[in-house]
Amino acid sequence: QVQLVESGGGLAQPGGSLRLSCAASGFTFSESAITWYRQATGKGREPIAVISTTGSTTTYADSVKGRFTISRDNRENTAYLQMNSLKPEDTAVYYCGGAGYWGQGTQVTVSS
Repeated sequence: QVQLVESGGGLAQPGGSLRLSCAASGFTFSESAITWYRQATGKGREPIAVISTTGSTTTYADSVKGRFTISRDNRENTAYLQMNSLKPEDTAVYYCGGAGYWGQGTQVTVSS
């Protein structure tokens, strides 16, 4: 069955970095664009980064542009989200999505 499993979340200080991973299985990963989303407490789920099937095209929400980088490794069926210069407002559950499916999310908390 289709699975998307996020990992790499945790606690970071403001200005710090984290790298999230999204391990995919059960579908043809290389044929699916991948989107990272986040959902803060009390807010809706928002898309923050999208990567095309080959990785040649990426798109970012204004809130993360210049700080976050999305990438993928089609040989490993894994997508990544490198998050730098983290801010408290980046605190949220982060999800990856592809082929119409979602992962279970990983919590990112930015606090001193």
